[in-house]
Formats: sequence, C-alpha cells, structure tokens
Amino acid sequence: MDTIITKWVVDSTHSRILFKVKHLMITNLKGEFTDFRLEAQSEGTKFIADSIKLNIDASSVFTNNDDRDNHLRSPDFFDVDVFKEITFSGSSIKKIDDNDFELTGLLSIKGIVHEITLDVEFGGIIRDSWGNEKTGFSLRTKINRKDWGLSWNESLDAGGVLIGNEVRITAEIQFVNVS
Repeated sequence: MDTIITKWVVDSTHSRILFKVKHLMITNLKGEFTDFRLEAQSEGTKFIADSIKLNIDASSVFTNNDDRDNHLRSPDFFDVDVFKEITFSGSSIKKIDDNDFELTGLLSIKGIVHEITLDVEFGGIIRDSWGNEKTGFSLRTKINRKDWGLSWNESLDAGGVLIGNEVRITAEIQFVNVS
C-alpha cells in the first residue's frame, strides 16, 4: 500500500511567531514576526522532519514601537538590508507522548546557523466549516541571542544590562492541507 504524502502550508491568519526578552532586567519585552512562510509534509498524521521549512522576513519584526523596531532592523541586531530572512529547517522529530514532540533543526539568523530543539504540542487535525483540513501546533524554545551575533547591549548605571541574552520563542501554528 502506497503512503500518502500530504503537503501543509501555514494559515497565516491563524498563526503567530512571538518572542520575549528581559528589558532592564525587571520585565519582559514582547514582539513578533508578522511575515513568514512555513511548509511541511506528512505521511498520514506523521510529519516529515526534513520537509519542515520556515522563512521569516526579518524586516517584519514588530514590538509596537517604531524606534525600537527600526533599531532591531539595523546592523546592531538583524541587519535586514544584508540578511533579509531568518530560516529554520527541520532535521528530526522525536515523539515524547501522543501530543508532545521535540523538533530539532537548523536556525539561521544573520548567516549564523545553530541547531535548536523546539518543544512541540500537537493540537490535532480537524476539518473546518469550509471543508479545509487543518492541523495545529504550539511550539516553544529559548535561545541565547549572542550565539547568532545579536550582541548589542548597554550597561545600566544600577548594574545589569538593558537587554537580557535569553530569548524565549513561542509560536502558534495552524496549517491547511493543500494536497
């Protein structure tokens, strides 16, 4: 019996990629990337790790403050004139239990590539009111921004730094079957 390969693309109106980082060492600053493409394939309900491809338009960074967003787009951070995209390419999926997985792959920011692992919660597969087959996932991980050359910072007079190094990344992803 032949295995059916299903192609999934992100439903961008129901998906978000978010981040948060310490600001002034006392609160979290939150932001998101508003423009991204994500595709994957599955064999039945089993997703194929190396088919998971994410491309984020680095200039779509949004923190609800124009000055900060422009600084994040500058060479101090994402340098979007030179490095237009942030990418992730899956390499393996490990099943933890029925709904929890670990997705490992390569994250590229500013041309610097490191392997990361994301905790993934599978939400299920359902047909929506218009007959579209959908599936959903919640993802989370944390990275050290300095590992990708995002090292700009300022020391505070009271001690500590303006921006923490640990960045927590979360995503709510809804896919639609386009096979």
